[in-house]
Amino acid sequence: MTKKALPDPQFWGSATVGERGQVVIPADARQELDIKPGDKLLIFSGMHGSSLNVMKAEQVTKFVSRAMAKLTKMEEIARKEEK
Repeated sequence: MTKKALPDPQFWGSATVGERGQVVIPADARQELDIKPGDKLLIFSGMHGSSLNVMKAEQVTKFVSRAMAKLTKMEEIARKEEK
């Protein structure tokens, strides 16, 4: 399934924290973000600790890999310019 980029923040409803601290992600959000049972999600604090951000672990891994590749190229360019 090809996902379109979400240009603006989306609102998919609300969730209630259960007795064991569990939250159910609304079905529309799971569908739009292709979240399936068994997917690993990472939880981050938002700006100033006032919110939670949830990301699929695989997306974080892809982001870090791309960032590292770009940093490596930048480092190579900087070294060439030093010579």
